[in-house]
Amino acid sequence: MSIWEAVAVFATGIGAGTINTIVGSGTLITFPVLLAIGLPPVTANVSNTLGLVPGSISGAIGYRRELNGQRGRALRFGAVALVGGLTGAILLLALPSSAFDTIVPVLIAIALVLVIAQPRLSAALRARRARNGTTAHRDGGIALLTGLLLASVYGGYFGAAQGIIYLSLMGMLLNEDLQRLNALKNVLAALVNGVAAIFFLFVADFDWSAVLLIAVGSALGGQLGAKVGRRLPPTALRAVIVAVGLAAIVQLALK
Repeated sequence: MSIWEAVAVFATGIGAGTINTIVGSGTLITFPVLLAIGLPPVTANVSNTLGLVPGSISGAIGYRRELNGQRGRALRFGAVALVGGLTGAILLLALPSSAFDTIVPVLIAIALVLVIAQPRLSAALRARRARNGTTAHRDGGIALLTGLLLASVYGGYFGAAQGIIYLSLMGMLLNEDLQRLNALKNVLAALVNGVAAIFFLFVADFDWSAVLLIAVGSALGGQLGAKVGRRLPPTALRAVIVAVGLAAIVQLALK
């Protein structure tokens, strides 16, 4: 790796850490750069996952204030994320790289529709429960746990726009402020990346120089993303989510 390639990897690490903390999809910044410097696709994916772990942890720490009162929820969702993340990591090494190529843009598109429609859908669900005299499950029930499990499998496999999928699911099924959901999203992403990284350390090939450069960059980006993200009002945050998601769909479709 030349000095300029190292600078590019480090810079994209900062960008990925920042955008992952605010929304997600940082992988769409780092992964193409790792391919461009000559790493094979699976090696690039594994190196990227390992490198983004410090950024995910940094982002979760940056959002620690919004995690107040959500410890039990984070533990329950976190257990599901660990199982899903490990399953996705195993699938990455067991399945051909083309396995998710078709479904990923569709998943992101559905998630974006849910993010856009979430305020109206949530209001409609509340009105329906009021008419029926029922109350919402505090933690989203089995529907949310199942959705988070599947999203975590995807996150362990590749992870592009994983955060958008998490936010769309939790936004639909939890009666919470979007910033508090973003804090939960960062915890789940950290757990998925972490368990996948531990698995990859023992069974997969990776490039240590790329891992270290992305790790340092993403850790810095995580703090930057927390400072920027928590200042965005819900409407602006939703707009950023949609913009990033649309860019992700375009990039994946043209790949």
